[in-house]
Amino acid sequence: MKLSIISENSSGTLTNKMMIKVSDELTSIARKVEAGERLSREDGLTLIYSTDLTGVGALANVVRERLHGGRTYFVRNQHVNYTNICNKFCKFCSFYAKKGGPEPYELSLEDVKRRLEAHRDLPLTEIHMVGGINPRLPYSYYLDLVRTVKEVRPGVHVKAFTAVEIVEIARVGKVSIDQALADLIEAGLDSLPGGGIEILSDRVHRELFGRKLNGEEWKDVSRAAAKLGLKQYATMLYGHIETPVEIIDHLIQLRELQDETGHFLTMTPLAFHPENTELEDIQPTTGDRDLRIIALCRLMLDNFEHVKSFWIMNSVPVTQMALWYGADDADGLVHEYEITYKEGDFGNKKQLLTHANMIRMIEEVGRIPVERDSLYREISTEQLESTRRPQRIPLSVR
Repeated sequence: MKLSIISENSSGTLTNKMMIKVSDELTSIARKVEAGERLSREDGLTLIYSTDLTGVGALANVVRERLHGGRTYFVRNQHVNYTNICNKFCKFCSFYAKKGGPEPYELSLEDVKRRLEAHRDLPLTEIHMVGGINPRLPYSYYLDLVRTVKEVRPGVHVKAFTAVEIVEIARVGKVSIDQALADLIEAGLDSLPGGGIEILSDRVHRELFGRKLNGEEWKDVSRAAAKLGLKQYATMLYGHIETPVEIIDHLIQLRELQDETGHFLTMTPLAFHPENTELEDIQPTTGDRDLRIIALCRLMLDNFEHVKSFWIMNSVPVTQMALWYGADDADGLVHEYEITYKEGDFGNKKQLLTHANMIRMIEEVGRIPVERDSLYREISTEQLESTRRPQRIPLSVR
């Protein structure tokens, strides 16, 4: 894509297919974007501190359209959180069972079956499963959990278990990380979600989630997954106590790991929600912040094909704007989610967009909705129909 750059103090004419206007501080970065060059740590800091948010977003949009044009991906998915009992006690978490908070639970395999059957009439293609670190669960539970999903929904893609869960599974099974992953793959595991590290900073790790994996341990799980051919999603939790420098360092570490493994599918920046956590005094992120971080991810992560805006954590309006700030993925329909909640609606697990609303959300801002599977292959109507029972009501009627 041809990029014509005009700084604040210069004048120019519309002679190319695309022209953007950026502040003087962004001009050198814009020229790198035009040439397809990798941005440096210093470039990242310029982007995160820049007062020209529109310019930052415009540069991210250049990269986004170079890769995907106006196409915006989404998936029909369901989340299953199998337990909220956790022994890590992370300060940023409102999900785990605690006094004055959520009541503890462990889903039996029959409970999981019932949750899956509740949406059996919908042509879902992905089941996303994560949970707390519950030391009472045996090794067999995790294998049977994956097998249960495949039994109820044979054609579905199982995306399950963060790196910290993988370490726990290996611990209770008294096996290596490689062996645990191999056993889970044999049971039907198809990919790993992001999470488990939040942000690659030793300081933040010590202060907020010291009982979980550190950055190098998390990377080792990622390397093991890549070696076995498992794809993985990457995330970054922002808006808590991290610094701008730590954000840039997180992205650079992910970029370096992707250079090494090539197994990451998508980057999903996750906005921190302080309600009902030990960090309640922190102000929630703003739309400005959310858009800047999404644009930053798109510009810094040149070896990641996709950047996602997770509408549950960013809101639908911010996600719509994010589709012009570097994001090419709007996640999915979700159905039930209990890691974070909409403001003022704590405890309501039913958080979803209908298929029609997802399409409308994307089309309202001039983007092209593309339904995908978990590996970003476009899904046809025939494929969707094969994932559910034929006696159910057709999707077009819903």
